[in-house]
Amino acid sequence: MDNVCQCTDYNVRQSNAILYNILNQENVKSSHNNLNYNLIPHRCNCEMRRTVCLKSPADICQEASGVLVKTINFMKNLPAFNQLPPNDQLSLLQSCWAPLFILGLAQEGMNFDVVDTPADSMLKRILLNSQESSETEREQPTLVGVNKLKSCLKKFWSLDLSPKEYAYLKGTMIFNPDVKGLTAALFVEGLQQEAQHALREVVQPLHPGDRSRFARILLAASMLKTITPNLITELFFRPVIGQADLLDFLVDMLFSRCSDMCQLCTRRVVPPSLPSPLQASLTHGSMVWKDMLIPH
Repeated sequence: MDNVCQCTDYNVRQSNAILYNILNQENVKSSHNNLNYNLIPHRCNCEMRRTVCLKSPADICQEASGVLVKTINFMKNLPAFNQLPPNDQLSLLQSCWAPLFILGLAQEGMNFDVVDTPADSMLKRILLNSQESSETEREQPTLVGVNKLKSCLKKFWSLDLSPKEYAYLKGTMIFNPDVKGLTAALFVEGLQQEAQHALREVVQPLHPGDRSRFARILLAASMLKTITPNLITELFFRPVIGQADLLDFLVDMLFSRCSDMCQLCTRRVVPPSLPSPLQASLTHGSMVWKDMLIPH
């Protein structure tokens, strides 16, 4: 059951509603009912409007950057991924980097705390008469978004996945045939199926008495898509990259030899020419999939 909201905004709306009823005499309910108006449960949107930031940005941003580097390196070291055309790699990167990063946070057991965004931040923008238009104004992380992220992390921690389970689950997230514009969609679909099959084969011997574990892992994975890339970017990386586009850094990391964000060039690296996708039939996908997890 919803709790009664004590926020100022609700009290104002409550007072206005009572005054409206009195002035318009729409009903002749007793004053007792009016006095108990504030006891009526309602759904509060305070968390949706309440912006937050990291409590310890220096430490957490550094840890998050390390997780992001590991995430991109994981993709770089997959031979099957490298067989895809550059445009497909870019599309898959844009689609999966945030879910993979969250899995990395869960695997590293990384916890963090947030605090309310300093009240003077908005006042400062007003006083400085910022020229930045509303279209370019970035949406700040909200408490409801952070709570959703933390719930997702807690779900994976409760599952206590093994390194192999994490690896194969990441594969199912990377190779998403539903991403629009893929030229090797069938090949990607085959790799995703093989990843799911490999994950099931890993789960069964590790947890023979837990027949629902595979389904629960996939259910937990579905929560990853509810966390927006914007939340991840603004919460963990905006203090590091400033006004730059994080996707440019990710592309640099994927297609260059750099393994550290601080060593990246500010300009975008042009992706090198890569081999065309494998023409092998999907029946040979299992061999490709076993190969893809071997570091190169």
